[in-house]
Amino acid sequence: MPHSSSGVLPPYDRRGHLAGCSAGVAHHARHGRLECRVSEGEHGCDRRGTLAVTRAHGSVLPDPVKFVLTWGRRYSLWVFNLGLACCAVEFVAASMSQPRFGRLGAIPLADGPQHADLMVVSGTVTDKMAPAVQRLYDQLPEPRYVISFGACSNSGGPYWDSYSVTKGVDQLIPVDVYVPGCPPRPEALLQGILRLQDTIAGEADALTRRVTGRRLTAPLVRPHLAGP
Repeated sequence: MPHSSSGVLPPYDRRGHLAGCSAGVAHHARHGRLECRVSEGEHGCDRRGTLAVTRAHGSVLPDPVKFVLTWGRRYSLWVFNLGLACCAVEFVAASMSQPRFGRLGAIPLADGPQHADLMVVSGTVTDKMAPAVQRLYDQLPEPRYVISFGACSNSGGPYWDSYSVTKGVDQLIPVDVYVPGCPPRPEALLQGILRLQDTIAGEADALTRRVTGRRLTAPLVRPHLAGP
């Protein structure tokens, strides 16, 4: 049972057992014979209620179980489209090809960010829209991924010198895969999803994925798929 150093039980709120994490109170999470001590600053709990164990202290799951979890996340990506401008039309064109998405193990239309694993940002991001983009990203449960789709989302595109345009969505949220083009072809998005799946397969921790700061990487799609 959660307890503080003074022996007084901490108050609970609507977050239930997650309140202990945010309050910095050490507590125990028991499942069967498995017991792990969790404290703020070392570990945390995500919105799915799973135990988040940092890589520095090792995972509580055996390697075969981690492999199965990683394999499942790789081929069951629920995609949320944050369509802001022109490139969103190309996302729609790609998502209408259901067999292609199904073969990749991706579901193109999640009910909302709370049910999505992957957010595809397509179109121009403005400074006025930046808080909304950040709020939508924060609603994605861990582990979460982002694909920047198109030149405007990558760097501002042809409007990069405008006073109102954010110079790339990676100024606001971490980006895993950049898909160049103005606009990119639908095949480029599928190639970007394949590259993201390769990244997921190489992750060491199957439970959580914590990102600190921005991760800047080169575009990860083939040049001949980037545009007409």
